[in-house]
Amino acid sequence: MLNQIRVFDQVVVSGSFSKAGRVLNMAPSSVSRTIDNLEHTLQSTLFRRSTRHVSLTEEGEYFYQQSAKILLETNSLIAEMKGDNTEPKGALRISVFESFGNLVIASILPRFLAKYPQVTVELDLDNNIVDLNRENIDVAIRIGTPQDSNLKARKLMPNLTSLVATPEYLATHPNIDQPEDLHQHNCLLISHARQRNYFYFSNDSEQRRVSVCGNLISKGGSPLLSAALQGAGVLLLSTWMVEPYLKSQQLVEVLPHWTVNHSEEGSGEIYAIYKGMEYPKPHVRAWLDFLVAELKPR
Repeated sequence: MLNQIRVFDQVVVSGSFSKAGRVLNMAPSSVSRTIDNLEHTLQSTLFRRSTRHVSLTEEGEYFYQQSAKILLETNSLIAEMKGDNTEPKGALRISVFESFGNLVIASILPRFLAKYPQVTVELDLDNNIVDLNRENIDVAIRIGTPQDSNLKARKLMPNLTSLVATPEYLATHPNIDQPEDLHQHNCLLISHARQRNYFYFSNDSEQRRVSVCGNLISKGGSPLLSAALQGAGVLLLSTWMVEPYLKSQQLVEVLPHWTVNHSEEGSGEIYAIYKGMEYPKPHVRAWLDFLVAELKPR
C-alpha cells in the first residue's frame, strides 16, 4: 500500500495521471490502475476525474493530508537505516529545569555549538513539566522517566544528593551526629506538595525518616544554595549542584556515612526526553549523543 500512496501523492503534486506517470516512469494506465486499487482498498473515491485533469474529493483531501505524514516519516526512517550522514543543522529547542540548565547544560553548550556550527539552540529554563508537542520542544531534560508512552527517554546520570552546610554554621550550632539531631537545626527545603517535610536516611543496616523544618522553602535549588553558602542552615541538594563548593570547602558534608534523599524512592535519575512518534532528526540525535558522552563521567 505504501507504493500506492507514493503514486497517489505524485498524482496530487503533478495534477494529472499522465504527468505523474512521466515522473514515476509509469504508463498512465498503470497510474490509473494503481489509484483504482487504492480507492478499492479504502472504499473511498479520492479523485474527481475528467479528460483534462483530476482534482481531489473531500475524502481525497483528507487522505492526502494524513498520508503526507506517513511518507515523511517513512522517508526519514529509510534515510536513517541507510546511514544518512547529513550534517546536523537547524533549530534545536531544549527545555531543562532551571538549576541543571544553569550549572550543567550552559557549561557544555558552547562545545556542542562549536562541534555543530549549523545548529541553533533555543534554551528554555523551566521547572514546570512542558508538553513537547504543544510547546514544540525537541528535547526536555528532567528528573525521572516520562509518563506519556508516546515519548522516549535516554538516561543521562543519577541524581545523587548531599547533605551540606558551611563550616561556620556547623561551628556555631549543636553537633549533628545522628539524623535526629536535625530537629535542632534550620533546614533549607525543596517545596513539596505534602505539608510536612522529611529527609530519608539509609545505610547498610537501617533506614530512618526524619521530620525537618526551616525558614526558607523553594521550588528551585538555586535560592537554597545561595542561602546555605551564607550560613543560613543545613541543605539537602543534588550533588552536581554542591560539588564545586565541597571541593572549595565552602560547604562540608553532614552525616557523610548516611545516604540521604528527599523521598523513600530515592532522588531518581536525570533523563533526556524526546518525541517517540518521529525518528530523531540528525541535530536531535547529535544532541542526545553529545549529552550522554558529556555527562557519563558524572
